[in-house]
Amino acid sequence: MSNDRILALSGGVGGAKLVLGLSHALPAERLLVVTNTGDDFDHFGLRICPDTDTVIYTLSDLADRERGWGRAGESWGFMEAMRQIGGEDWFNLGDRDLALHVLRTDRLNKGSSLSAVTAEISDALGIKIPILPMCDQPVATMVDTPEGRLAFQHYFVRERCAPTVTGFEFEGIEKAQPNPAVVAALKENPAVIIIAPSNPFVSVAPILAVPELSNMLRKSGAPIVAVSPIVGGEALKGPAAKMMKELGMPASALEIARHYRGFIDGLVIDEMDAELAPAIADLGMEVEVAPTIMNDLNDRIELANRTVGFAARLSGGIER
Repeated sequence: MSNDRILALSGGVGGAKLVLGLSHALPAERLLVVTNTGDDFDHFGLRICPDTDTVIYTLSDLADRERGWGRAGESWGFMEAMRQIGGEDWFNLGDRDLALHVLRTDRLNKGSSLSAVTAEISDALGIKIPILPMCDQPVATMVDTPEGRLAFQHYFVRERCAPTVTGFEFEGIEKAQPNPAVVAALKENPAVIIIAPSNPFVSVAPILAVPELSNMLRKSGAPIVAVSPIVGGEALKGPAAKMMKELGMPASALEIARHYRGFIDGLVIDEMDAELAPAIADLGMEVEVAPTIMNDLNDRIELANRTVGFAARLSGGIER
C-alpha cells in the first residue's frame, strides 16, 4: 500500500519552478525533492551544485527571479577583484552566493556528505521540504561535441551552449549510489513520482542513470508522470530544444513522450501542443493538457495542482 508522499525529480530553473508550486500546493511533509548533481563541479577550489542550489534558493525565497539563478540582492565585488588579478571570470559567483559554496566545501572537506551539508543549509534557511541530492558521490555530466568533450558548465556557461551536441556521458556514475533517503522513501511506496519540466538529457538523465535508481522508481509502484519541458517546439529555458535538433530529434512534446516511453505513465503537455495528445496516447501513456508556462507563483501552483491531480487519477485516487 502506498503512502501519500510525492517524490519530485528536479533539475534547472524549470524544475525549481514546479517544485515551488508543489511546495505551496502540498504540506511540507508530503513532498521530497531529488536534485540532479551531474552539473556539480569544482571552481576556485569550491564545490558548486547549481541545480541543488537553485532549489535551495527558490524554496527559501532567496532566488533572483529576474536572472533565474543565484541569490537576489547580489553584489559582485569578488568577481571584479578576480578579474583585476587575471582570474577566470566565465562563471559568476556572487558575494552572497559564495557563503554557501565556502560552507559546503568546508563541510565536505571535513568528511560530511553532500546530503548532510544540503540538509544543514536547508534547515538554516528555514526549508521544511527535504532536498535530496541524487547521490553523495561526485558525478560529472560531459557533453560530446565534434570538437571534443566538454564539462557541462564549460558547455553551458563558458561556451553559452554554442557547440553542436553529439552525445552525453556521466563520469563517475558507475560508482554512484542512490541517496539513502531516496531509497528509504521508495521502499515506503510513495503515492506519486513527478519528473519536473527539466532538460531530459542533462537534468533528468543523470538522476535516472544512478545505478538501480530508475529500477527502484518503477518498482515503487507509484505512477510516474512528467511535465514536458518543450512547449510549441521550443524550450522555455535552456538548450533542450537545441540539443534535440542536434541529436536528430524533432523538438516537440511528442518526442519527449517517446524519450520517456516505457518509464513514465503519463505526460503533462501545454495547451499549445494539444493536437499532439492523440499521438502521445498512442504510445501507451496518459496525457494531461494544461497551461505549463509558469510566469508567476499562481501559474506554478496551478500546474502543481494539475500535475498531482493527473497523477492521482492514474493511481486510483490519492487525496491532496
